[in-house]
Amino acid sequence: MIRTLVADDDGLVRLALTDILGDSPGITVVAEAADGAEAVELARAHRVDVALMDIRMPRLDGIAATERLRRLPHPPEVVVLTTFDLDQYVYDALTAGAAGFLLKDTDPAEIIRAVRVVAEGQAMLHPTAARRLIDRYHRTATHGTPEARARVARLTPRETEVLALLADGASNAEIAGALAMRESTVKAHVSRILAALEVGNRVQAALCAREAGVAG
Repeated sequence: MIRTLVADDDGLVRLALTDILGDSPGITVVAEAADGAEAVELARAHRVDVALMDIRMPRLDGIAATERLRRLPHPPEVVVLTTFDLDQYVYDALTAGAAGFLLKDTDPAEIIRAVRVVAEGQAMLHPTAARRLIDRYHRTATHGTPEARARVARLTPRETEVLALLADGASNAEIAGALAMRESTVKAHVSRILAALEVGNRVQAALCAREAGVAG
């Protein structure tokens, strides 16, 4: 069972998301929060696997809340929900540790899929906005930043190939097909890549890859 938390200052949005998730087999909503501070408090009190997080909330916004959630001893994966597909707040949330983002008008089936995908340790970004969002804030990174280049230099050539595909949004299955390896081998490579880059999830690894000039 995937245990979820819904954080949004709009009561109607919380109700709608709770209904969507609650009707899906294998998913349960264990907590609802009206702001980021409450979300962090509830995540400490309940075991949470995935948090759906609004960006703009009182007391503590979704970006700061995401960063605090990801620092917990047992951090939940975070999917950011926003009205704006190119909002810099979303980029900031991804660098804070969110596993992805969706627009609030996303089809309910895609919201459910996002919860399942990030619960498995993969990323779920809005398809039309993901690349534009990352590219917009990394256009100056063609030659790479020294820190990002130093981190990527820790990888083996094979891991660098995996990272490049991961940064372009490929799933583990797609990476396995492209590089003619087993999906279990890809998962092992991804785990080592995250450790070597000192990042918490695939999204942050993709951002590091782009900063280092690895991704296209």
